Amino acid sequence: MSPGQLTGMYSSCSMIFLDDSTLSLPNRRNVVECVTLAVYYHIKNRDANRSLAILDDRWHPLTREKCPEEYFEHDPEHNCIYRFVAFIFNGALLPTECAIITLVYLERLVSYAEIDICPANWRRILLGAILLAAKVWQDKAVWNIDFCRVLGDVSLKDINELERHYLILLEYNFNVSGGVYAKYYFDLRSLAFERNIYFLFEPFTRERAQDPEAMSGLGKDKDLHRAAMRRSSSDGNFISIGLSNAVLS
Repeated sequence: MSPGQLTGMYSSCSMIFLDDSTLSLPNRRNVVECVTLAVYYHIKNRDANRSLAILDDRWHPLTREKCPEEYFEHDPEHNCIYRFVAFIFNGALLPTECAIITLVYLERLVSYAEIDICPANWRRILLGAILLAAKVWQDKAVWNIDFCRVLGDVSLKDINELERHYLILLEYNFNVSGGVYAKYYFDLRSLAFERNIYFLFEPFTRERAQDPEAMSGLGKDKDLHRAAMRRSSSDGNFISIGLSNAVLS
């Protein structure tokens, strides 16, 4: 499928269009939209409503005003999940790569803890995954109090407890190999094309042609790429969890 079919911009002899999302520097809006779409399908295609109290909004609400019981009887829409994640990412100034790591941790939690993502727990499951992803991926210090400031009504004690239980449920397995990261990235791209989520395209200019690192995204953030490689572990030491059928169906 050509770029022109996806965006309405056609490559020609005089102009070539390439999308601006790469493995090392993915497009922010597209990735967050695809990750939240994957979460939406997890909720939609769940088998039951298995959960834990520490992950339940009814026991540990993220807002001062408790949601009515009817709220937990209906699955959230995709745009509701997207707004929640985008709000945290924008407020905490998190890099796009954290969204991919968030999905890895979320699916690992579902598998390890044998629970379902449902209307009562999806926000706290996402929050815990985002919190860990931010700490593992970024070189700079990330403090739990920063997330309290972003969310407003959540106490530091609650954030600390959520993080502690999350680590226990993950059996402290928060390593993400380079191969697993790449698999999730390309699976999310496939999901985007299947669901008509279009990646932005930019003209292939002389400047981009003369700077291959800029095309790959490495030139824009070499330190981030090196950090990712440092955090990569061998596949032999990693318990791989692929995208569920719910995401790819």
